[in-house]
Amino acid sequence: MRVFQGIDDLRSAVGSELGVSQWHEITQEQIDLFAEATGDRQWIHVDPQRAAAGPFGATVAHGFLTVSLAPMLTAEVYRIDGITMGVNYGCNKIRFPAPVPVGSRVRGRVEVMSVEPASMGHQVTTKITVELENSPKPACVVELVALFV
Repeated sequence: MRVFQGIDDLRSAVGSELGVSQWHEITQEQIDLFAEATGDRQWIHVDPQRAAAGPFGATVAHGFLTVSLAPMLTAEVYRIDGITMGVNYGCNKIRFPAPVPVGSRVRGRVEVMSVEPASMGHQVTTKITVELENSPKPACVVELVALFV
C-alpha cells in the first residue's frame, strides 16, 4: 500500500506504477447480484448449465462488473491522506480484452496518468489494468477519472 501525503505527493508519481492489488475470486453469487442490480440477466452470466455449452465454457462476469471492481482494487494499492473525499468522475476509455469466467481470479495494476486542478479540487486519472490470473490478456483496461477534494 502506497500512502501519499496529499495531492502534491501523488502528483510526483505521475507516469509511474503504484502497485498491484491482491487476487480476488469472481463468484457466481457476485455475478448474480450484479445481474439483479443492473437487470442484465443474459444467460452467459446467470445460467451455468447453458453457459457450460456456450462460447466460454462457463458463466462469465459482466464487463461492467469487472470495471466496477476498480475502486476496491485501487483502495488496496494506494490512498491519499489529507483529502476530504474522492468521487468517481468517469472513464476516458474502457476495454475488455478477455472474458472473466466464474471462479477465476483478478487483480488490479494501477498507474497514475495525470493530476490536474479542477473546480472542486483535483482530477486524477489512473490506468487500472485488471489482470486475469493465468491469462496473457487482461480482463479490463480502464482509464478511471476521480475528483479528489
